[in-house]
Amino acid sequence: MPTCCPVLELRRYALHPGARDTLIRLFDKEFVETQEAVGMRIVGQFRDLDEPDRFVWVRGFADMASRAQGLAAFYGGPVWKAHAAEANATMVDSDDVLLLRPVDAGAGFRLDGLARPPAGATGAPESLVVATICHRAAPVDDDFLAFFHRDVAPVLAGTGGAALARLRTEYAENTFPALPVRTGEHVFVWFARFTGEDDYREHADRLAQHPEWPDRILPELLSRLSAAPQRLRLAPTARSLLR
Repeated sequence: MPTCCPVLELRRYALHPGARDTLIRLFDKEFVETQEAVGMRIVGQFRDLDEPDRFVWVRGFADMASRAQGLAAFYGGPVWKAHAAEANATMVDSDDVLLLRPVDAGAGFRLDGLARPPAGATGAPESLVVATICHRAAPVDDDFLAFFHRDVAPVLAGTGGAALARLRTEYAENTFPALPVRTGEHVFVWFARFTGEDDYREHADRLAQHPEWPDRILPELLSRLSAAPQRLRLAPTARSLLR
């Protein structure tokens, strides 16, 4: 089954207090189909449950060249020009962006068969998407990936938190400099989906009680990282495809 997408952006926007719902209403109404019409894929858009003034979304591309073309077409087009002032007025910072790619051909998001709710939908799902961001002192290498696939992934899956996608830093030069991305970093990111916050807590409890996780697997994982993993608990918006 094909996966999406060879190049991805994980975008985290810091917003003015109380402005998140304004941006989400605008985004879900105006910025989904219009970006996809010029060749991009809007994988998902989310409220960060731990930061009330943070909006998080994931955008995909076929490659770096089409990324440049798609971004130029959208940000130079009529829809963005019509709504840019309103969108930008909600934002304090929009430059927290990780440029990523799947670790292998089967590690991207599987979106086939998912249906996006129609324009005008307002009922957000109860599901929860969790992104775990792991920073390393050096690029993600075959040894790290072998450890994750052999030791970490089976335990995550066995405790109800199977990885939906496994991504690492894309080091290609930013093909659209008008939108900055973070550079000089080495990250490994995995996403998991849960039916809700209770389901996620149950997974965390099962993980903590796993006979090998606390004493062997987690310490080894941490030893391969330059900082403790960062977890984003993300609530899909009404029109998020990933939900």
